[in-house]
Amino acid sequence: MKVISRRAVAVLGAFLFSVTVVGAGVMPAQAAAPAPGPMLVGIRSATHPTYDRIVLDFVGGRPGIQSQRFVDELRSDPSDQIEWLTGCTFAEVVMTPAYAHDSDGHPSLPGPQKFRTRNLSNVMAVAITGDFEGYVTFGIGMRKQTWMNVSTLTSPDRVVIDVGR
Repeated sequence: MKVISRRAVAVLGAFLFSVTVVGAGVMPAQAAAPAPGPMLVGIRSATHPTYDRIVLDFVGGRPGIQSQRFVDELRSDPSDQIEWLTGCTFAEVVMTPAYAHDSDGHPSLPGPQKFRTRNLSNVMAVAITGDFEGYVTFGIGMRKQTWMNVSTLTSPDRVVIDVGR
């Protein structure tokens, strides 16, 4: 029978301890829990011969459309501060239940919450102007007021906003 020296046991113990500590550091972080309903994860835009299209991509279901209207100015929800957005006229779409953040409060949409849409004819800019208590408010800045049609589609879940040129 071979006897292991105290030094060998100490070295082996230190090695196992370091593997345990280092190994714990490389464990993948636990993903944040999703929002309790449809969560906004992407915004896309496209131009068509007679209208501009904005697509809001969701995971976790399809939100309902609470309201869609043309407004004199966009307001942030819940602060009610004026939301400055490029455009001569504005539209607002309110969706519920909907979230633009995960359950930890981090934005679910990678990148900016407001941006210009240089590839579109009438729509100049878009912004998430509200994300509060299950309501997501989306603002649109346009060159001129024409018509707007808002609908929801599935596979994948999305809200489609068509704005006339």
